[in-house]
Amino acid sequence: MADQSSPLYLGFDLSTQQLKSLAVNSSLKVEYEVKFDFDIDSRGFNIRKGVLTNETANEVFAPLGLWLQAIDAVLQKLKDDGMDFGRVRGISGAGMQHGSVYWSEKGEQALESLDSSKSLETQLCGAFSHPYSPNWQDASTQKQCDEFDEHLGDEVQLAAITGSKAHHRFTGPQILRFRMKHPEKYEQTSRICLVSSFLASIFLGKIAPLDISDVCGMNLWDIKAGVWHEQLLALTAGSNNTSSLKRKLGAADVPEDGGAFLGNIGSYFVKRYGFDPSCAIAPSTGDNPSTILALPLRPLDAIVSLGTSTTYLMSTPHYKPHPAHHLMNHPTTAGLYMFMLCYKNGGLAREQVRDSLSPPEVSNPWQKFDAVAAASQPLGQSSDPSSPMKLGLFFPRPEIVPNVRAGTWRFVYKPRTSALMAADGTTWNQPEDDVRAIVESQFLSLRLRSRDLVESPSGPNMHLPPQPRRIYLVGGGSRNAAIAKIAGEVLGGYEGVYRLDVGENACALGAAYKAVWAVERRHGESFEELIGGRWKEAEFVEKIAEGYQEGIFERYGVAVEGLDMVEKEVLKGEKNQ
Repeated sequence: MADQSSPLYLGFDLSTQQLKSLAVNSSLKVEYEVKFDFDIDSRGFNIRKGVLTNETANEVFAPLGLWLQAIDAVLQKLKDDGMDFGRVRGISGAGMQHGSVYWSEKGEQALESLDSSKSLETQLCGAFSHPYSPNWQDASTQKQCDEFDEHLGDEVQLAAITGSKAHHRFTGPQILRFRMKHPEKYEQTSRICLVSSFLASIFLGKIAPLDISDVCGMNLWDIKAGVWHEQLLALTAGSNNTSSLKRKLGAADVPEDGGAFLGNIGSYFVKRYGFDPSCAIAPSTGDNPSTILALPLRPLDAIVSLGTSTTYLMSTPHYKPHPAHHLMNHPTTAGLYMFMLCYKNGGLAREQVRDSLSPPEVSNPWQKFDAVAAASQPLGQSSDPSSPMKLGLFFPRPEIVPNVRAGTWRFVYKPRTSALMAADGTTWNQPEDDVRAIVESQFLSLRLRSRDLVESPSGPNMHLPPQPRRIYLVGGGSRNAAIAKIAGEVLGGYEGVYRLDVGENACALGAAYKAVWAVERRHGESFEELIGGRWKEAEFVEKIAEGYQEGIFERYGVAVEGLDMVEKEVLKGEKNQ
């Protein structure tokens, strides 16, 4: 039984469809966890899957009042579960990356004078110059992305400096579009937060600085120099005088220490919920950086996050930027970088195929999907590995990698001749063939773009092709045995495929671990040292599928080349439109 007087540390995860929170003790054991589902639990918002959309302009955005309502609701759920907030010594959080929040001057004042007898939603709904935050699924900024890519010469130069080429969801292009579309609101904006610093600001009772890792998702931060890039700020601000935009960003203060003490919790939470006034607020980071904090990663380990988006994460000491992927500062450890591949069409695409098999209102809508996936052969082939492979792209929303419009494309690839042809009713059985193809296409894309980063394992009798040591699955899709099996077949992982025991809450878990480290570390003690010393692998992970399987892995290696051809064919068709 847990010691009811021992310290607790809260981690929050503000994602597209939910706000989650969990509390861990100093031994890293989870004692409480709750969630607030935006579609199910919220009141007064006409949202679907956590967002509002303007399809004509490719806009996807969330009402800020929804998030404020969720914060109070989650804390109330924790209280109802018997949690003593007086035990909480530290709080950190994770927010979906790239989203921006625009505070007005009155909003800053309201944040600092909250009345504990009233809700956050009641008091802060009018605190913003713009009541919505662009979601990472937003695809309205193509014009601005083109300007960013061209401003320093090309996308290669932009990626070399900021860690990424321009992307629709990145905050710099989003701010530029906001300034152009809503010039009066932009002028009324006192401060601009990321979703992560918005979350920290609420608990702090004042605007929190941006996080050293999350700031890299803006296309504005010079990663190697550790400063804002003046030319990119000038592009965004529309003037060589960048001082106003710097003030809005709080540019003088981006702490290099991911565990920095930002201040104590705001009095609103002390009076309303019983937090100890000395509870420390640490920087919140992005959801992807927080995910890599959910376990002490070792070399050749990879995390695949199967949430609304599909994300592939690795920690590396090498800064090797490329337009095809992202590099960001590590959220806790100077000198390390986070390698990331991110796709908009993750869970939404899998759910679309699932719903084509059976109505979503059935008690277990994944049951038929799993059965079809388990009964199907890799790549829809016969037992002959040279027989035609079924490959597809499934994008309910415009995709990032490759950069194409929403749509579905199905192809048959003949590995013996490298011939590619569009599938039809005689070569593709819909929707059954879509089931395995949607999962395979997502993992094949990860393998295609990460193959130069992985290595062959070393050691006696280790004569295996380059691949990760382990594949760790997190997010909602990690519960699906069929998806886990295909992950091992496609990506390998010579020690297997694993799931964190709170895999759906990996972002919140990483945030809670960050809070433990921020408060309890010794001078100079790294995150890896503190968390690695307390993290008991047998208690936190479960092997859920085999990884590398000789013959099948190599067959998917051939399919990688086929998928590369599929993407190029689709991109060629886009240019001819």
